[in-house]
Parts: sequence; structure tokens; C-alpha cells
Amino acid sequence: MEETPKTISEAKAFSRMAHQCARKECCVFDIKTKLYRLNLDSEVIDRIIDELKKEKYIDEMRFTRSYINDKMRINKWGKAKIEFGLKQKRIPEHIVSESFLDYSDDQLNDSLPDLLQAKWSSIKGNSEYEKQNKLIRFGLSRGFEMNKILKCLKNLK
Repeated sequence: MEETPKTISEAKAFSRMAHQCARKECCVFDIKTKLYRLNLDSEVIDRIIDELKKEKYIDEMRFTRSYINDKMRINKWGKAKIEFGLKQKRIPEHIVSESFLDYSDDQLNDSLPDLLQAKWSSIKGNSEYEKQNKLIRFGLSRGFEMNKILKCLKNLK
């Protein structure tokens, strides 16, 4: 016995997505993904998203600023990793670059010294050189720039 996919009305889908957007910041990509899972047509999805934008439930700039802020403060990510995350969410490049103008270079790299200091004590290596390489890879994986990492390493010693 095959199950037929359940369909949902456009008004009900809009209501669900509006509720979702009211609870947390969402981008267009997130909402489209959720609407596709509800087996809606592309035209219906576009109408729902346009309505959500018109009613200010979705705002890409607001989402981007919130995303950057959360990833910097909570996850302690660097600029490169944040940019990659926003690219995965399919946020337009001009919105991303405009949002990063709100933050100074110091703000973007604020968490790096504390991260490296905390990681240094847990890294195991046969030599100082090996430990430094592991620490550099850790910093790069968190999205920080190489020159900033090296600068922090000098101050770490």
C-alpha cells in the first residue's frame, strides 16, 4: 500500500511559516526548504514567500545580522566560516558584505585569543612545532585568518 503525499492549503502553509518566522529569524532558503517538504508547487511557494516578505516576517538583512552576531558570540566563529555558512543559506553576497560593515576587525577576532589559549592546554604533540601546527589548523577551522592566528600565537608565548 502506497501512501500519497499529504497536501496542505496555501493559507495553512503561510500560517505555519509565519509562526516559524515569528519564533526565530529565518531566511528565504530555510522557508523554501520547509515549503518544498510540504509538497507545494513552486508558484505557491513563491507567493507565500512574497507575502512573508511583504508582512516583514522574512528580512534577509535582519537574518544576516542576527546570524553573524550569534555565530561570533555563541559559536566563536571567524569571518570566513560565517561567510561560508551564509553562502550555504544562499544569502546574496551584497547583503553579506553590507552586514559585515557593522563589525570592526577587532570585534570579528575578539574571541580568537581566548579560543587559542583554551585549546593550547588540551593539544597533545611531540614538539612545540607540532602543537603550534595543530593550533593553527584549529584556528583556521574556526574561520579565522592566518595572519590573525599567527599574531595571537606570538602573544600566547
